[in-house]
Amino acid sequence: MTGEWTRTRGLNAYMASPVAGPRRSGMLVLPMVTGIGAQVREYAHGMASAGVTAVVWDPFEGRSSDNSSGEELLSLMGQLDDAAVCAEQVRLLDHMFEDLGLAQVGVLGWCMGGRFALLLAAQDGRLANCVAYHPTVPEEPWANHTEDPVARCAQIAAPVQLIYPGADHLVSHTVFRALQERLQQRSAAATHVSVYPEAEHGFMDAWKRGSVVNLAATRQSWATAMAFIQATLD
Repeated sequence: MTGEWTRTRGLNAYMASPVAGPRRSGMLVLPMVTGIGAQVREYAHGMASAGVTAVVWDPFEGRSSDNSSGEELLSLMGQLDDAAVCAEQVRLLDHMFEDLGLAQVGVLGWCMGGRFALLLAAQDGRLANCVAYHPTVPEEPWANHTEDPVARCAQIAAPVQLIYPGADHLVSHTVFRALQERLQQRSAAATHVSVYPEAEHGFMDAWKRGSVVNLAATRQSWATAMAFIQATLD
């Protein structure tokens, strides 16, 4: 596995590639508010170790938990525009299909990135799968939210894995049930739902994994997500 920072189609990104064999499939990775910090790169490397090329979208032009405070990153997150973000991610998909020559590509995102993963999958029919880890969909949309993921879920053609922690303080059970119901109403693709009853929002964040519950949810959900990715990219 190799990892490198790259700039393609006018966008910063991080790419982790398998060492052995031709690159045939990939995942577009959409970070949480940490941006492309060390932890997100670690997960990208895990995908590459499993034979999947991982291209990580950079939401903050080089700013991440490696070099910026949580307050700064939260402020930057509040400035993201749904339409502009989706346009950037489509450009990265174009790069993966056209420049890297990948035959199949899916999308995975956590929190902020989980919400964007649902919106991207609703817009771009090329995706082979969509993995949304506790997508941050508040009951009252934030000022910069112009798209409704619950409404858009019905347009997703790809199989979806929705991962939800029962102790999520940002995404209510009401919103989770609405997402689940809308996804399961689709007739063309499967919906896989995993609930970790006592885990917290962002349970895969390293600082939260001191909790036995969050650590167990991290291990179990990542194994399940990787199995789903491998099955839908074959």
